[in-house]
Amino acid sequence: MDSLVRWFAEYLSPYATPETVVFIISLFPILELRGGLIAASLLQIPALTAIPICILGNILPIPFILLFIKQIFKWMKKIEIFRPMIEWLERKAMGKSDKIARYEFWGLLIFVGIPLPGTGAWTGALIASLLGIDIKKSSLAIFLGILMATVIMYVVSYVMVGSVIS
Repeated sequence: MDSLVRWFAEYLSPYATPETVVFIISLFPILELRGGLIAASLLQIPALTAIPICILGNILPIPFILLFIKQIFKWMKKIEIFRPMIEWLERKAMGKSDKIARYEFWGLLIFVGIPLPGTGAWTGALIASLLGIDIKKSSLAIFLGILMATVIMYVVSYVMVGSVIS
């Protein structure tokens, strides 16, 4: 992930402010808030500036995923070229859904909040939508998970990395 964050930061830097780069990185699946905070640290953006930008960037796509992804997937499956990709995404997401299905709110919160590969708000929202978890419950769990991931990634990106750099 570090090399991907560095690539985005280097590629976008000539065209955007460092804060905009961090916001864009936080919007992307896979990178999300985790990548945004790493980029912010690398770009030397103060944590108090970076944190709200990353949270906003990470949370912005979530309502759209929760509300519309099932309909979008259904439509895309009708197009031959997209069907294998959509079926792969559904299998991948549902392959990680057992704990979320069992514990719903707490499972979703922990899934989003612990920044490991393959977890995060995008995947959590996709799983919540595919499982039919109540939108209010899933929105709150995802938001709290993003806050949990923020604390963990702040420590990793600013406290631990900052002490190594100093």
